[in-house]
Amino acid sequence: MNPSLNVAVLLSDATRRLAEALALENREARLEARVLLAHALKVDHAWLIGHDRDTPSAEHQKAIGELIARRAAGEPVAYILGEREFYGRTFKVTPDVLIPRPETELLVETALERLPKDRPARILDLGTGSGCIAISIALERTDCEVWAVDQSSAALSIARHNALALGANVHWHQGHWFEGLENIRFDMLVSNPPYIADSDPHLSRGDVRFEPRTALVSGREGMADIEFLITSASENLTEDGWLLIEHGYDQ
Repeated sequence: MNPSLNVAVLLSDATRRLAEALALENREARLEARVLLAHALKVDHAWLIGHDRDTPSAEHQKAIGELIARRAAGEPVAYILGEREFYGRTFKVTPDVLIPRPETELLVETALERLPKDRPARILDLGTGSGCIAISIALERTDCEVWAVDQSSAALSIARHNALALGANVHWHQGHWFEGLENIRFDMLVSNPPYIADSDPHLSRGDVRFEPRTALVSGREGMADIEFLITSASENLTEDGWLLIEHGYDQ
């Protein structure tokens, strides 16, 4: 144990390292460093502030160093922590699923606004990943019947874990889009499908480098899966049903 490396020094060193390695502003780098230190020490942020002169054990210093090294190499904080907050709840995430993002909460909000208020509805989340969309809707509308599909068994395993942990009732199905669900009509289809073009330079930057490519990239300049969902939706929707899709800002 290095007695000179108290919490304040470790936080300062980690902030500088992340800022340099990831080209982050100091404020953002410090926030990430604080999250990783708290995780390594198994404490909350308030503890870090109140114990900034404490010197962590050699084991904890080693753990902090390893976490900071992983983040400096570009690994997303969500994968390092193994969790991410979405719609006010904590979801388990691994490299088998996309990291839930704040902008996808708009998809949940839009779905809840358009669901009938006076009767139950049947909803299908296409390409569910971590299950964050389906689970959030199921917990907000416990009277509704929520289904979720993904072609990845690994992703469905994570989604099932999240549903069990959060107490959500969701019908899980493995398949490619509507495969195996052709005879069921839904009042709403929601999806955050792959919509990034294979040539998009952002695929080689930031967190997306570590996320499952099949959940990110789609053919025809990112439009193939969106086009498929649009052309297939009417066969799987009730007469007055909704199709809600997240898409790129320029699509």
